[in-house]
Amino acid sequence: MESMYQKLGICKPVLQFCENIEENLKERFAAIDQVAEYNQLKVLQAMQKNKVSDVHFSATTGYGYNDLGRDTLEQVYADTFHAQAALVRPQLTCGTHALTVALAANLRPGDELLSPVGKPYDTLEGVIGIGENNTPGSLKEYGITYRQVDLLSDGTFDYENIGKAMNEHTKMVTIQRSKGYQTRPTLSVSQIGELIHFVKEINPKVICMVDNCYGEFVETIEPTDVGADLCVGSLIKNPGGGLAPIGGYIVGEEEYINQCAYRLTAPGLGKEVGATLGLNQQLFQGFFMAPQVVSGALKGAIFAANIYEKLGFAVVPNGIESRHDIIQAVTLGTPEGVIAFCEGIQAAAPVDSYVTPEPWAMPGYHSDVIMAAGAFIQGSSIELSADGPIEPPYAVYFQGGLTWYHAKYGIMMSLEKLYEKQLIKL
Repeated sequence: MESMYQKLGICKPVLQFCENIEENLKERFAAIDQVAEYNQLKVLQAMQKNKVSDVHFSATTGYGYNDLGRDTLEQVYADTFHAQAALVRPQLTCGTHALTVALAANLRPGDELLSPVGKPYDTLEGVIGIGENNTPGSLKEYGITYRQVDLLSDGTFDYENIGKAMNEHTKMVTIQRSKGYQTRPTLSVSQIGELIHFVKEINPKVICMVDNCYGEFVETIEPTDVGADLCVGSLIKNPGGGLAPIGGYIVGEEEYINQCAYRLTAPGLGKEVGATLGLNQQLFQGFFMAPQVVSGALKGAIFAANIYEKLGFAVVPNGIESRHDIIQAVTLGTPEGVIAFCEGIQAAAPVDSYVTPEPWAMPGYHSDVIMAAGAFIQGSSIELSADGPIEPPYAVYFQGGLTWYHAKYGIMMSLEKLYEKQLIKL
C-alpha cells in the first residue's frame, strides 16, 4: 500500500504522518458507519413503502404530464425527511436556485426576511439584495426587506436580539445550517430545532426555512424532524450521492411546497409539469447511495481536521467536535497556503488531475475564489473538492469524496503540496 501511495506522488514523511493520524480515528469512523447504516435503512424503507419499480425510471419529455417516476421520487424524499411534500426537480439548477425559489415563492412585497444566523452564503446576497447589492430581480427590488442578527462570538444564537428583530412584517426566518465562507460552527439539527421553537413561540405563523446544503445524512435526523417548515438543498451535494447530474430539492409543509412549485413553473401549473428527461434512475439511485457516500466524505473531513490541527492550523470543526455537515474549514493564513492546498486536491482528482486551479473573479462572489474539483459532475461538491476566497483569514473549505479512500488520498495530496512548497514542516 505504501508503494502505491508513493507511485501517486506521496512522499514518505507525509505518508507516515497521515498514517499515524488515521490509526487514532478508528473508533470515530465506526460511529459514522452506524449513522450511515441507520440512514441507509431510512431511505430503503421510503423506497419500499412507495413501491419503487423500474417503471419509475422511464423518461418523459415535453410537459412531463403524468411522470410517475418524478412523483414517486418526490414522495420518497418527503417520507425520508418526514415531511408532507417535496419538490425534487432537475429544473432546480443548483442549491442557490432552490433557495431562491423557496424564498420568492413564499414572500410578498412588504414582507420581511430574517436571518438569525448572520450573513448567508455569498451567492444569496444578490438574491436577497443585501446592502448595496442591487441585482435585478432581487427580493429587495420586489419590496421584500431583510434583516439579520449575527451569532454570538461563541457561535451560539443571540436570542435577545433575535426576539427584538422579529416584528409584524417578519414572514420568514432563513437558517443556514452550514458555515459557508465563514469559520463559524455548523449548526446541529437539535440547535436548529431550539431556534425554530423560539421563533414559533413568538409567532407561530412565521415560516422557518433551513438551507440544508452539505448537512443531509450527517445525522440521523433532518431539520424537518425538528419543526422546519421548509428544508432546501442541492442534488449535486449530499442527497445526489454523486450520481445526480443536476437538480435541487425542497421538502416541507404542503402549503409552502405548492407555492414553490407555482414559482418554479407557473401559477396554476405547479407540480403537474416538468419532464425528467430520463434522469429518474440516477436521482433514485443517487439518493439510495447517499448515506454511504456522505459517510466517506465525513471521514475525510475528520481526517483533515486532525491532520491540520496537529500541524498547528485553526480548523473548524476541530478534531474531536461532533460533525453536522461535510465541510472542513482550515485557516492556512496565507494566499499561498490556500492555493497549494487546492492544487493538491486537484492533483488527486480522477478527472482533470493535470489542471492547476487558479483564483478568479467568480460571479456572485465579492473576492477572487479558487476552486479545485476534478469531478464527474461539474461543480459537484459531494465529490472531492476544495475552495476558498483569497482574502483574510485565508481559509480553505474542503468537502466531499465519493469514497473514504479517495478523500483520504486527497487530503494527503494537499499536505504533499504544502510540504513541497515548504509551507509546513513535518
